[in-house]
Amino acid sequence: MGCFFSKKNKRKGKEPTAGEQPPQQQQQQQQQDDVEGSKQYSWDKREKVDPKDYMFNGLKDQTVGRLPDKVAGQQFVIQECENCNIYILDHSATITIDDCTNCRIFLGPVKGSVFFRDCKDCKCIVACQQFRTRDCRKMDVFLCCATQPIIESSTGIKFGCFQYYYPELASQFKDAGLSIFNNTWSNIHDFTPVSGETNWSLLPSDCAVQNFVPLPDVEELKAVRISTDASRSIIPVTWGQRPKKSDESCLVVFFAGDYTIANARKMIDEMLGKGFSLIQTKEVAMKPEDAKRVFQDKASEFIPSLEKGSVVALEFNGDGAVENCQSVISNTFSGTKVFASENKSSSSHDVDNFYNFADMQMGI
Repeated sequence: MGCFFSKKNKRKGKEPTAGEQPPQQQQQQQQQDDVEGSKQYSWDKREKVDPKDYMFNGLKDQTVGRLPDKVAGQQFVIQECENCNIYILDHSATITIDDCTNCRIFLGPVKGSVFFRDCKDCKCIVACQQFRTRDCRKMDVFLCCATQPIIESSTGIKFGCFQYYYPELASQFKDAGLSIFNNTWSNIHDFTPVSGETNWSLLPSDCAVQNFVPLPDVEELKAVRISTDASRSIIPVTWGQRPKKSDESCLVVFFAGDYTIANARKMIDEMLGKGFSLIQTKEVAMKPEDAKRVFQDKASEFIPSLEKGSVVALEFNGDGAVENCQSVISNTFSGTKVFASENKSSSSHDVDNFYNFADMQMGI
C-alpha cells in the first residue's frame, strides 16, 4: 500500500512548498472566493435612497410635486419655500414643513406625523396620523387626522375637513395604515392658549377647497385625475365640532363584513341627500363588554359580529334624523347587520355612549 500511495502522488513539475496549497486546492479556493464575491445580500439589493428625491428646499414661485408611487412610504422634507404650489400625491412616513411662506400644499396620507414649524400664510390639505404646528401664523388647513391635532405658539390657524379624491388615494390610505373614518379634524388642542384670545377656529362649512389649494397646472401633475368635489372625497366630509343645527342626532353602526365601507358610504349619501348633516364617523374594534355598555339590551344581537373586525359608526343630525335613518336602513340594508337609534329620546344617549367609548379606546 505504501508503494502504491507514493506512485499516485508523483507529480511532474514543481512540488508545493511548505504551507502552500496544491494547485487544485488553489483553484477551488479561487472559485469559492469568486462565488462569495458575487453573492448579493438583501441589503445590497435595496435601491439607494437619495435624500434630494424626498425634499423640496429653497424654492420660489414654482409648482412642484411627487406622483403616486414616487414617495412610497419614505420620509419627506419641505423647507424654505415661498409662493409655491406643492403636491405630494403619495403616502409617506413623516413630513416636516419648515420656514415656508405663502405656499399651497397638498400632503397625501402620512403614516406618522406632519409637523409645520415657522410657517405663515400657507393653505394646506393634509391627511396624517398626527398633526402639529409650532410658531406658525395665518394657516388654513383642510385636515384628516387620526389623533387630536395640536397647535403650539401658533395664531390664526383655521381648520376644515379634508376633501380630496384621485384614483390612487384610497389604497394610499391603506398603505399608510389610516382609516378613512377616523378623522378628528375639529378637535384641536392648543398647547399655549392665551387668555382672551383664540388661536384657532373652524372654517365655514361651505368653503371650496380648490379656492385654497388650486388643482395643479403643470402637465406631469395634471395627469393625476384629482377632484375636490365633496361628494367624491375619499374622506367623508363631516360637520365636526361646529354648533349642531338640531338637537336630534342618530347613531348608525355597521358591523364588519364584505361591504362595510360601501354600506357606510351608501348610508352617508342617502342621508346627505335628504338634507341631514354627518357630524362624525369612527372605525374601531369592539369587545363584547364594550357592546353591552354601548348597545345595552340590543348587545346580544351584535356580539357575534364583533369577531369579524372593526365597526364603523356614523352620527347624523337634523330634525327627523332617527326616523329617516330607520327608513333608509329598512329600505336599503334589510339583510345587513346594522344598529340604529330607535327613538329621539334615547338617540343622544346612544351617540354619547359610543363616542365616549371610541375616544377612550383610541386615546383621544
